[in-house]
Amino acid sequence: MELDYERIDAELLVGLAQLPDLNITRENVTSVRRALAARPPVPPIDVIERQYTLPGDGGSVALYVYRKSDRENQPVLLWIHGGGYILGSAEDARAKMIASNLDCTVVSVDYRLAPEHPFPAALNDCHAALCWLNEEAQMLGIDPARIAIGGASAGAGLAAGLALKVRDEGGPDLVLQLLLYPMLDNLHATDSGQFTNHPVWNQSTSFAAWEMYLDGVPGDKAPMYAAAARCQDLSGVANAYLCVGTEDLFYDEDRQYAARLTKAGVSCELAVFPGLYHGADSFLPQARVSQRLQASFMAALSDAFREIV
Repeated sequence: MELDYERIDAELLVGLAQLPDLNITRENVTSVRRALAARPPVPPIDVIERQYTLPGDGGSVALYVYRKSDRENQPVLLWIHGGGYILGSAEDARAKMIASNLDCTVVSVDYRLAPEHPFPAALNDCHAALCWLNEEAQMLGIDPARIAIGGASAGAGLAAGLALKVRDEGGPDLVLQLLLYPMLDNLHATDSGQFTNHPVWNQSTSFAAWEMYLDGVPGDKAPMYAAAARCQDLSGVANAYLCVGTEDLFYDEDRQYAARLTKAGVSCELAVFPGLYHGADSFLPQARVSQRLQASFMAALSDAFREIV
C-alpha cells in the first residue's frame, strides 16, 4: 500500500524535497553515513560541552556531556541518538537543545552501530553509560534521584529496551523514559506498517535496519531488549512519555505500546501529531506541528525533573 501524501501537514509537505535519501541496505550504509555527515551543520547551540570515555564490553564508550551552567544538583537525561541503529552521532543537536532549554545535564552516548556491531552492543553501551552517570553523580554535579533516559527513533527504541533491562537486572531509579517516535517493532505488523512509501524512513529501509541490528535473528524471535514490542510483560518499568506522528511508519506500533504500558499500570503520556512524518521535526523544526511536538516533550521532561520534596 502507498501513503496518501495529502495527509501530510502542509508545512511539512513543502519540505519533502529537502529530505535525505534513506533507502538503506547493507551494501550502501557506509555511503549513506558519509552523505549525512556532509549535510550542512545545524546552527550552534550555546552549551558547556565535555567529553568522557568509559570502558565497555567492546572497548571504550565515548560520552558527550552538555550543560547550560555548572550549577550543582542538576537533573540528568541520558540521551540516545536516533538513526535506525545504523546511523547517527552522539554530537546531537537535540541533546544540546534540551540541556540549554531546561538547564539540565544531558549525557549523550556514542554507542556502537550495526551492522558492524549488532545487538546487544548498543544496548550494552547505553547501560554502561547509565551506570556510570549514576556512580559519578557527585563529580558530574547531578542529582541521582532525577535521572531520565530518552531518545528519538532508534534511540527511543534503545531507551525502551534499557528501561526493561533496568527493571529486570537492577539499576538507578528512573523518573521518565522519553520516547520520541520510538522504533520498537521489528515486524511492523500494523496498519501503518503496511505502507511502503513513508517519507524519510520507509518500510524497506526499516526492515533492512532491523535485519542489520538483529544480525539475521528471525522476526518473532527478536529479544525484547532489542525490540521492546516483543516484551510480553511491561509492568514495573519507568513512567513514560511517547509521541508519534500520524504519517509515521511507527504510528500504530507506538500507539499500541503506549496502550500496553497503560494497561500494565505504567503511567504513560501519549501525544499524537496529525500530519507528521518520521523525524520531520528535526528536518523542519520551524513548522508549527514541529514546535508543538517540542513543547510537548519538553513539558513532560520538565515535569519529571521537578524538585522532589
